[in-house]
Formats: sequence, C-alpha cells, structure tokens
Amino acid sequence: MGFTTLSLKGRALRLLAQREHSRLELERKLASHVAEGDDLAATLDELEARDFINPQRVAQSVAYRRGSKLGTARVVQEMRSKGLADDTVRAATLQLRATEWQRAHAIWRQRFGAPGATPQDKLKQMRFLASRGFSGEIVRKVVAGQVPEDLPEE
Repeated sequence: MGFTTLSLKGRALRLLAQREHSRLELERKLASHVAEGDDLAATLDELEARDFINPQRVAQSVAYRRGSKLGTARVVQEMRSKGLADDTVRAATLQLRATEWQRAHAIWRQRFGAPGATPQDKLKQMRFLASRGFSGEIVRKVVAGQVPEDLPEE
C-alpha cells in the first residue's frame, strides 16, 4: 500500500510510529492531506483519547533528544513551537535546569577540551554555549571552570 492511499488516521499513526508528535504538529503535517469527508479534528481527538498523542511524552521526548545538545532556553523554545501547554513545558524545564551545568560542561569539554588561553578564546567559548541556549550564569561558570556548589555528588 502506497503512502498516497493512507487515510488521515493511517498517516497520523505512521508519523507517531517514527517519534512522538504533538497535536499541533500532526495538524500541520496532515492539513494538506485532508480529503472531502475527512474530519481532521475528530481524528486527532480520537488519537488523543486513545493516548497516541500525549503532551507529556512529547515534552519528555524533546527534552531527551535535544537536551544533550542544547540549553534549557532552546529546548523550551522547541517545546513551545510544538504547541505544548505552559504547565507541561514548565515541568520539563525544571528537570532540564537541574542538569544544565552538567550538559553545558559536557558540550564545552567535547568542543573545546580546555579553557581558552586568551580573552578572545574565552569569549568564543561563551558565545558558542550561549548560542546553544545555555543561561549566562551557566556559561560563565563552565568557561571559568567553576563547579556549582549545589551540584549533586556522582
């Protein structure tokens, strides 16, 4: 069966099998495939009722996939672009903030390995981390080699 003959529900399930999608994402992706007699909202309502569309899973998926490469601000921005509710985003943000220094330090260590020798090198490192969405405070601590006092023991 070719992809062109799939129903809206079939297309939605195929997309959901690849990764978690929010309702808004599915709406955007399926809008151009609505045929006469199709009810996109009803299809999405049914998938949501059956827990195929789950905002918490979408948020966890985004945090897991993107959190290792990006700072909290960028991950939150991505979650908002997927149409997730504020309380769902807020819950995921708390988890991301708890590990932000560790994630920033891992990315910094992988990219640079050592503190910058000159002020220009340090600024370059700071800009790199900031462009990834890490907070200014975390960026300064990582580049300066400071470990936060409240960092959990490993």
